Amino acid sequence: MIRAEALTKKFGDKTAVDGISFQVEGGEIYGLLGPNGAGKTTTLSMLSGLLAPDAGRITFEGVDLAADPIRCKQRLGVVPQEVALYEELSALENVRFWGSLYGLSGKALRAAVERALAQVGLSGRARDPVRTYSGGMKRRLNLALGLVHEPRAVLLDEVTVGIDPQARASILDVVRAVADAGTAVIYTTHYLEEAERLCDRIAIVDHGRILAEGKLDALKAQLGEEETVTLWGRFEAEAARAALADLPGARVLSAETGRVALTAGGNGAAGLLGRIHGSGLAIDRVAIEPPSLNALFLKLTGRELRD
Repeated sequence: MIRAEALTKKFGDKTAVDGISFQVEGGEIYGLLGPNGAGKTTTLSMLSGLLAPDAGRITFEGVDLAADPIRCKQRLGVVPQEVALYEELSALENVRFWGSLYGLSGKALRAAVERALAQVGLSGRARDPVRTYSGGMKRRLNLALGLVHEPRAVLLDEVTVGIDPQARASILDVVRAVADAGTAVIYTTHYLEEAERLCDRIAIVDHGRILAEGKLDALKAQLGEEETVTLWGRFEAEAARAALADLPGARVLSAETGRVALTAGGNGAAGLLGRIHGSGLAIDRVAIEPPSLNALFLKLTGRELRD
């Protein structure tokens, strides 16, 4: 369905995307996850045709994006992080406008608008001005704009930012239903619980490269079933690294002033805590985390997802 082959994009001397390759099949939700500046947005911009790659190739159902951009974009839906709505127009008018941009008209357009609004649960407020909508309603309407033409592939960039849990759950249900209907979905998020709940496969990206890719269970297995221990206290980053460097089986994943994360090693967290207590660090709080996607992020990138 969607295939990216050795995509590369540079901005001056900086390589934002460095030879990324992946493919997403119809009915699959593919999570593209990484810290800020990892290359996710640049990758989505190339997939949507907003940016031309310096090298590499993108195809949708075998059609080359560079060779036939119009045909590819007719099959593609894009929902950006920034809400792209006309506040003084109604939801119906917004969706009708975007549907017409995709070439829909007449009865087909009317049916598509009704379907898209029903899909995101806004039929009852369809004629109300968007300026009267809550943040969650605007996010749902923004999603409808990308789905009105029933695309074969959808790019979703941080579509649940800044909304309440109920609205987030509603959007996630819509995304799952879209994939279940056979659409290929590429999904970026800063909420790891969303990725764990929603995505069929996940790619962890940093510095423009895919560091790990696969199903969630396979990715977690890369931790070797190790627990992660996070310490908060009154210490400097380098002092923490030095104090914890020689703990048997443990490895420091990230360190900053007042906070350090490390793997527990073969003896587990319980066997590690006594040694940590004897390290001389002024520790105020300890958290123990089982093997998780967040722990894998720390292991691969040394950073939190939101960094």
